[in-house]
Amino acid sequence: MNAEIASVTAEFVQRFSSTRRGARLARVLAVQQLDAWGVPFGTAPSDAVAHVVAELAANAVTHGHVPGRDFEVRLLLRGGRVRVEVADTRGERWPRARPGGDGEGGRGLLVVEALAEAWGVTERNVGKVVWADLTVTAVSRPRPR
Repeated sequence: MNAEIASVTAEFVQRFSSTRRGARLARVLAVQQLDAWGVPFGTAPSDAVAHVVAELAANAVTHGHVPGRDFEVRLLLRGGRVRVEVADTRGERWPRARPGGDGEGGRGLLVVEALAEAWGVTERNVGKVVWADLTVTAVSRPRPR
């Protein structure tokens, strides 16, 4: 068994419609799940994860959208760390941080870089997964749902 998988203490996975509404819902549900795991709403770690989920979900909807296909958000809790994964079905378009952006956009991954210890992109059978690792302090044991 993979040591990384063995150390996961809690997991949240949900698919969302590839719309702005789906992206907003992803952020809301991620923050609710963190609260259930002992990372209280409104704390710096919760806000950081909320920003990362919002940016990655917005990118999935804006740049990874394929008509009729959803995107997926996965949160993995490992001790005091959370991995945020956002998967979409557009494998040929990989994100990259663009300093300065292009007016209205282009800065989302800079926010992710600033808040996460690490981030990256991995391939999957259909599409890609953009992930980010964040430290969340004051994590208690996950509460049963």
